[in-house]
Amino acid sequence: MSNITGPAAAALASLSPDSVIFLQSLPKAELHAHLNGSIPIETILELAQQYSSASTSAERTDITDTIEKLRSGVAFHEISDFFALMRAIYALTSTLEAVATATRAVLQSFLNPTGISNGAESPQCTYLELRTTPRATTQMTRERYLTTVLDEIEMYPPTQAALIVSVDRRMTDTDLEECISLAIEMKNRGRRVVGVDVCGDPRCGDMQSFTRHLSRVKDAGLGLTVHIAEFIKNTAEDSLALLSCRPDRLGHATFLSDELKALFFEADSPDNPRANGQYKPCVEICLSSNLLCKSVASLDAHHIHYYLKNDHPIVICTDDTLPFRTSCLGEYSLLLAQPPLGLGLSRDDVARIARMGMDAAFFRPRD
Repeated sequence: MSNITGPAAAALASLSPDSVIFLQSLPKAELHAHLNGSIPIETILELAQQYSSASTSAERTDITDTIEKLRSGVAFHEISDFFALMRAIYALTSTLEAVATATRAVLQSFLNPTGISNGAESPQCTYLELRTTPRATTQMTRERYLTTVLDEIEMYPPTQAALIVSVDRRMTDTDLEECISLAIEMKNRGRRVVGVDVCGDPRCGDMQSFTRHLSRVKDAGLGLTVHIAEFIKNTAEDSLALLSCRPDRLGHATFLSDELKALFFEADSPDNPRANGQYKPCVEICLSSNLLCKSVASLDAHHIHYYLKNDHPIVICTDDTLPFRTSCLGEYSLLLAQPPLGLGLSRDDVARIARMGMDAAFFRPRD
């Protein structure tokens, strides 16, 4: 808990010991965690020490500056600041050895029991769907990248960890096709790939061109989640193209228009073309991420209120624990803490939200 700062830390600090124990005891699914954005700072420092001396002076300076920002706390002025930060982290994970080290550390941080204030031990979450974009460098192919990540994930039981393969909005048709083909191939080989995610800079890409590729995901029996309406300038056409693929989950959905919500989610809308309005994809809510990237002004203004009011499925997620200095416990604290530090929800409501998250997992253990 010492690594938590910002809104999550303030909410957690306001809770009674009994409330903290209650949150820790809840079975929780972490369904929106980016591998490279969730590497513990200690592992980042380790990777930086191992980073090739053949790198340029500019690269080393960028990495040093980024690490200093991460250690002292990053100040985001807008969402684009986040994507600039990731450049140095990608440089540190450009070899198979570094990818294995980073993946192992992230899995341990979420799934291995850690000491807590009451002297007991508890993992951050019960189940983790880790997501990452297959990357090709001079040191590795996309396939080797994925198999390296999966080798680490499959050290845990399938009821604890699985992989979502991310595709970036900036990808060419060729790269997009390769990544989706790899996800399908890995699933067919029996590797633990459970879904595909559309991610990347929300200011980039033509989502209409993505739709034919995403239909292959559903046809292959993989789950589909998409970052959608993450940026205020994302157009209705952009969101409509993604929603037309009927994703199983939506990432953020911060600026999804009232018209599209009514069209797709609300049964009493006369324009709703869906089957009795029953299409309600679970929304992946990342409270600290939204607050710190300033995509929402405050908890009062957060779009979570719409989904709670309309009994729409949601799951509480961390997004990127490294820059946002949060944890699953910290994010759930933002639900339970009293305003203005949190939403002031009841324990019953928080437990119901936790169950929604478990129910929204792409891997569902058979009874």
